[in-house]
Amino acid sequence: QVQLVESGGGLVQAGVSLRLSCAASGRIFSGTIMGWFRQAPGKEREFVAAISWSSGSTAYADSVKGRFTISKDNVKNTVYLQMDSLKPEDTAVYYCAADRRFAIRTTAASYDYWGQGTQVTVSS
Repeated sequence: QVQLVESGGGLVQAGVSLRLSCAASGRIFSGTIMGWFRQAPGKEREFVAAISWSSGSTAYADSVKGRFTISKDNVKNTVYLQMDSLKPEDTAVYYCAADRRFAIRTTAASYDYWGQGTQVTVSS
């Protein structure tokens, strides 16, 4: 079992930055992939970014590439999502997820464990 707890969401104006954190506990091993997804009202949950716990390899959705950065702290068992140049269309509930199958995947169904989510609201 893996437990994930997100934090760092809030209400911000367009153009500013925000950093989300995901504290992971439980049975995390080197092959785990950590991902961030988001879901806006009335829309499906969509992939944002992912990182390999062992190699540090990353992947991003085109909509956030160049603005968002995913990183990890293996000592703290924490994954971060640095979000810069936020736009109103980034407004969503952001979820942290874990996939214990080595390769980075971008579909929500591939992830085994999920956090409770944190709301990010970007005003124009």
